[in-house]
Amino acid sequence: MIEVQNLCKNFGELEVLKGINQKIYKGEVVSIIGASGSGKSTFLRCLNLLEMPSSGTILFEGSPLYDSKTALLKQQLLQLDPKKQKEDVAAIKKELVASKASDRLYRKSLDKKLNFYRQKMGMVFQHFNVFPNMSVLENITLAPIQTKKMDQETAQTKAKELLQRVGLLEKADLSPAKLSGGQKQRLAIVRALAMMPDVMLFDEPTSALDPEMVKEVLDVIQSLAQSGMTIVIVTHEMAFAKKISDRVLFMDGGVIAEEGTPQEIFENPKNIRTKEFLSKVLAS
Repeated sequence: MIEVQNLCKNFGELEVLKGINQKIYKGEVVSIIGASGSGKSTFLRCLNLLEMPSSGTILFEGSPLYDSKTALLKQQLLQLDPKKQKEDVAAIKKELVASKASDRLYRKSLDKKLNFYRQKMGMVFQHFNVFPNMSVLENITLAPIQTKKMDQETAQTKAKELLQRVGLLEKADLSPAKLSGGQKQRLAIVRALAMMPDVMLFDEPTSALDPEMVKEVLDVIQSLAQSGMTIVIVTHEMAFAKKISDRVLFMDGGVIAEEGTPQEIFENPKNIRTKEFLSKVLAS
């Protein structure tokens, strides 16, 4: 469903993602774990281009969402000796000019593609990002009406069905300010689901919640997983990741240092950094 090839992301001179290759299959639940600063959230945000990659390829359902070799060519150029490898330097510079021109053309056509792909990839953030000036129901119906051109009655009916599913139907007419943190996050999940996405991306959805509110959000995510939704989740909830995941990716220093089943990662990790990370977080 999603394929990533040699994905790189730089912020200035800082390399945050260093050539990631990964496939996410339809119906899979993939948890991404790792220390802060390991590139987890950046990788997730690159999947639907909330962060623009520096280079690499992202395919969604077989179609290219992003494709650029610019950063990779720059890196290759730095590794060459301009005095001893003049022909190689000249060839890469020529290819780099062509890649930059291709990038410019791609960015011009990106807006139309993004609207289409983002309807298929729902995203839920750490801090809810709900609209405070709208009611709960209006938060959910806005995007289907605006982007899918759904009529208001249909949008409201679907929104109420989703609110019923997560136990928030009685809150439909309230302002988000009157919701608890857990309720706001459930609203954020419903808002994403209202677009009927094929994939749900979760960026540490419980990290901003009080401990007693975490379970209500995790229960909703688990029910989505059990329904067959494709899910990619960045999380610090190790027990939850072990329980619901088909695969777990451990990120360290901008790369996927280890991946495997929950049993392989949590019970028999091979990588020394995976072992160190888990020994710290599971002991706390």
